[in-house]
Amino acid sequence: MNLLRLAWRNLSYKPLSALLSVLLFALSIGLISLLLNLRQQADEQFDNNLAGVDLVVGAKGSPLELVLNSMYHVGYATGNITLKDAKPFFSPRNPIVADAIPLSVGDSYRGYRIVGTIPKILDWYGAALATGELWKDDFSATIGAEVAAVHKLSIGDKFRSNHGIIDEGENNIEHDDDFTVVGILAESGTVMDQVILTTNQTYWHSHEGHGESADADHDHDGDGEPDHAAHDHAGHDHAAPSGDPLADLLAADPEKEISSLLVRYKNASSFQALNFPRNINENTGLQAANPAYEINEVRRQFDSGQRILGILVLAITIVSSLSIFIALYSSLRERRYELALLRVLGSGRVRLFALIITEGLLVAVIGYLLGIALSHGILAFIAGNVSDDFRYSLDAGRFMAEEAWLLAIALLIAFLAAVVPAIGAARTEIGDTLLEG
Repeated sequence: MNLLRLAWRNLSYKPLSALLSVLLFALSIGLISLLLNLRQQADEQFDNNLAGVDLVVGAKGSPLELVLNSMYHVGYATGNITLKDAKPFFSPRNPIVADAIPLSVGDSYRGYRIVGTIPKILDWYGAALATGELWKDDFSATIGAEVAAVHKLSIGDKFRSNHGIIDEGENNIEHDDDFTVVGILAESGTVMDQVILTTNQTYWHSHEGHGESADADHDHDGDGEPDHAAHDHAGHDHAAPSGDPLADLLAADPEKEISSLLVRYKNASSFQALNFPRNINENTGLQAANPAYEINEVRRQFDSGQRILGILVLAITIVSSLSIFIALYSSLRERRYELALLRVLGSGRVRLFALIITEGLLVAVIGYLLGIALSHGILAFIAGNVSDDFRYSLDAGRFMAEEAWLLAIALLIAFLAAVVPAIGAARTEIGDTLLEG
């Protein structure tokens, strides 16, 4: 009988003891794998969506909320700003700003956010068309790959937007105008996969004539202002488009509103650029937020939680190692007669040593496989909730190189836990043990 089969029979002789060791090992491996996956995929999501943005400018409020809403499309807008306040950021004479992108947010389609902006945003996020064309006219929409896949939308399909960013089912307030899908983006691994892009002017038109009461019903900020970028009810602008989306936007009524601006500097390391956000915050009615700083704060908080979980994982790993050691060591006395018989049948000390080590390694391998399955199962559950609540994707089927190293670490821990019992088995004396038996 080979070592592996014999080791399996020995473990199954006391299934409860073996099961406890396996479960503890699986729990520690599963938690480590889960933390590694969450950290890596969260970092990738954050990094992919930074898009080279140096500054986010919007209404006064929380800088973190401003960054998350404008760049990651999570949470609510802090308010709106007028075109009059935004125009200086688009001036070619601005000594600090190299480029800026306007955003209008606040509406959605079945939970997916509708973003009023200009096509340049695709270059910033590294996104590209898969089919169709970019949005040009009001109420034309270019949609992300995930939006198209989930709702089976194709070129020429029509849909209506909902007031607000939460899918409230039958309680949604639906706007009267139809959007037409004119393009679908290729998958980019960024937030562009999960948004619907249209013109900023579409926001103004879709909210004209809705009245103050409808807006007040969706005041999620509690600041007395609705959360979208359109409050002008004076009628549609019918000026012929110039072919330049930004020029058309800036030519509109200066009192028209947008939600925020994404800004890139000419020289991010210059003294002027470093002081630029503070000057905006102290001397204007606008809020300027540094996305890299705000996201690092989120990561810092995430790291604090990870450290606490890391301590828990370490404790579970130590307990699981002790469990393997105790289970193997306590079984030695009961199995001394069996081990002596194996010596009589020709098994040397090395073979007995290897047998006990194999039992420990078998526990590690089974625990590792269960732990990885547990980790990716929990990740799939989290991914479903994250996707529903935040429209962010986590890949539960993705395996990391670090998880292969986890197997090596698991085998090493099991080996160390089994060494002392294995030495005891190898020292089994044939004569004395058989006489005692």
